[in-house]
Amino acid sequence: MGMKEELLKKIADKSIVVGVCGLGYVGLPLAVEKAKAGFKTIGFDVQDSKVNMVNSGQNYIGDVVNEDLAELVKSGMLRATTDFSFVKDVDFIAICVPTPLDIHQQPDISYVKSSAIAISKHLTRGTMVVLESTTYPGTTEELLKPILEEGSGLKCGEDFYLGFSPERVDPGNLIYKTKNTPKVVGAIGDDAREVIATMYRAVLQSEIYEVSSPAVAEMEKILENTYRNINIGLVNELAQLCHKMGISIWEVIDAAKSKPYGFQAFYPGPGLGGHCIPLDPYYLSWKAREFGFHTSMIESSMMINDKMPEYTVERIGDILNRFSKSLKGAKVLQLGVAYKQDIDDYRESPALVVGDLLRKEGCNVEYYDPYIPTYRYKGNTYQGIEKIDADVVSKYDIVVVTSAHTTIDYDMVAESAVVVFDTKNAMKNVKNREKIELL
Repeated sequence: MGMKEELLKKIADKSIVVGVCGLGYVGLPLAVEKAKAGFKTIGFDVQDSKVNMVNSGQNYIGDVVNEDLAELVKSGMLRATTDFSFVKDVDFIAICVPTPLDIHQQPDISYVKSSAIAISKHLTRGTMVVLESTTYPGTTEELLKPILEEGSGLKCGEDFYLGFSPERVDPGNLIYKTKNTPKVVGAIGDDAREVIATMYRAVLQSEIYEVSSPAVAEMEKILENTYRNINIGLVNELAQLCHKMGISIWEVIDAAKSKPYGFQAFYPGPGLGGHCIPLDPYYLSWKAREFGFHTSMIESSMMINDKMPEYTVERIGDILNRFSKSLKGAKVLQLGVAYKQDIDDYRESPALVVGDLLRKEGCNVEYYDPYIPTYRYKGNTYQGIEKIDADVVSKYDIVVVTSAHTTIDYDMVAESAVVVFDTKNAMKNVKNREKIELL
């Protein structure tokens, strides 16, 4: 029996042992779904704290059901370790590690590289390796493949299969989770693609869309988020123009989306947050330079979006001026520091940049976020206010809404605040709008 047939048989009888490298927002939900589907799963991570929490059944990811994790650990279907020698025991391993930007806004693939090196030392014949981390087109074949072959002495396509299947995690999404979000799979060789796609079909309740190569899958992931980056850049630019013209961009968008075809609504804000949308275009523009190509439209949208925190602070200064207040010494209350509503994730959140810029202007900034009691930014730790009421809100010169959390009493805020600058239109249902100014 050949490697392909052997793996297909093991998938069918669920004797595959799954490994997931990186137990963060992508990896832990994936590990849980693999285990729930009946595959024994080992989670690998370099952080002892995450490993210990998983092994004690303690959940730390919002998209994972607490009871599911606890039961899977208790039943022995899921365990975690920092010891990569256990890679020798797995038949399938997904790499779900961070791919941030470095200080020069260039791709930092050090986590992918170090994971690949660790895996290569214990890789055995008949293993499927899949990269899920968002990255530039070419990473799987140009970076991962040589590392795995050199470190293991095995040959890709003959001794192990290698593919790319981009994560599509949307924290806080109440409809689409890891289990039911369509999955794209590209691999090196037809046999690899067939086997890896079959593995995902055995776990997920969603369409598995196969493409011809890892590079196609890598590029489509970049396209997904660059598409959003460009369209958000468009509305952010129009928001600035509409403000100068005395027009509400929010009303304009609501009117435009009444068209049943040819238009998709995107909304302005104080900047872009999360792991993917603010970062992915930088991966593509960086890779494009290798081919002497400049992604001018993409780079323009990136510049617009990157400038939104500064524009937000400028608008705050203008509002304060109308109340005979300067930015220096002003008491500012930020409502929300998460990058999107109703989650505890503040990765790349523009709210952090806004707060930092306000502090540099001499403002006394405090924040309230029911999901994030503390956060770290540029080496500093910030403690949030435990709760807000009318007395608390009334003490600030301005309240700035930088995350649209639905658990905040915006009617109380509108009544109690001196003035509110709502950058997310979170207060759209508040009837008394006398003190509210929108981005």
